Amino acid sequence: MMTERVYDLDSYIRSVEATVLACEERKGGWRIALDRTCFFPEGGGQFGDVGSLYPAEGEPLSVTDTQEVEDTIWHHTDRPLPVGTRVRGEIDWEVRFSRMQCHTGEHIVSGLFHTLYGLENVGFHLGDEEVTIDLSGPVTWADVQEVERRANRAVAENVSMVCAYPAPEELEHLEYRSKLDLKEHVRIVTISGYDRCACCAPHVGRTGEVGLIHLLSMQNWKGGVRLRMLCGSRAVEDVMRKQESITAISNLLSAKQEDVAEAARRMSGELEQTKLRAARLGRALACAKAELLPRETERVLVFEELDTDGLRALVNAALERGIGLCAAFAPEEGRFRYILGSAGRDLRPLVREMNAALEGRGGGSAGMVQGSVTAGRAAIEAWWDKCE
Repeated sequence: MMTERVYDLDSYIRSVEATVLACEERKGGWRIALDRTCFFPEGGGQFGDVGSLYPAEGEPLSVTDTQEVEDTIWHHTDRPLPVGTRVRGEIDWEVRFSRMQCHTGEHIVSGLFHTLYGLENVGFHLGDEEVTIDLSGPVTWADVQEVERRANRAVAENVSMVCAYPAPEELEHLEYRSKLDLKEHVRIVTISGYDRCACCAPHVGRTGEVGLIHLLSMQNWKGGVRLRMLCGSRAVEDVMRKQESITAISNLLSAKQEDVAEAARRMSGELEQTKLRAARLGRALACAKAELLPRETERVLVFEELDTDGLRALVNAALERGIGLCAAFAPEEGRFRYILGSAGRDLRPLVREMNAALEGRGGGSAGMVQGSVTAGRAAIEAWWDKCE
């Protein structure tokens, strides 16, 4: 059972009239084979098309995925159709065109990395949010930016895309990129001056339709690098979101947009110094608070608005004053952080009991434990009065 691939002849055909050749039940739904289709099946790193099937009578069926098995293209739906039914199949054009932009953009970028740096595209995934490209060797970020500049120059040049099936004798003498050792019925996609690659997917007619090509990031990946990329409307939306963010940051930092990174580094350094000063003051305050505690007392419970370092300093200072057991609690966003310390008692059984009673969690060593509880101050005080 062979399906005529209308998308292969013209990527811009959005709907076709067809006849149902087969319909099979599958887990969670049905799959329908047509005699001809404009739906591209998943392959080459790209998801299958989605859209609708419109029978002459009855409600339309949503196509949630398209897959190829041998020579048959299956349209996954939630309902069956009888064999012989005439339908109009219509793809979701917005989704398809976005994927066409991204896939053509990937060809341009991969072709440039191949030409400039001798690298192969060894992995490609076109998701509905971003594209990833895996290259066979390392590059610098400066290399990536150079490819991005040249790729957008290719877009501006509006080069025509040529998709063809060369005869076997012609194919023998063609130089083209391919992950597989293909011998027959090979579809070659050519972007003059930029790339020639074996590919089965739909593409735009000219590079100008790709729109903006934007490389987002690079990370080391299996001896090479993995790139994240956006094209067309996806890239434009990303740039607009980032522009909103950088404008807001610029206003908050009272800095020009081109200077926000330096302003943020400066503020980060100032914030770190402020944290260090606050920590020193917190420890000094904790020690001063400890001076107000009685000496040589068996146990004491205190509530103070201190950070963790301050709480620890308070407990340590209390123990130095001869207090046998000090429990320090500090309020924090509807909870209480705690540190318990003792010079001669194993606190681990006690903290397990406390956590169970006060809806808490935490632990530590025999002499000092820390964590937090969700119980309020009254419940903590009531538990403390009862515990030994």
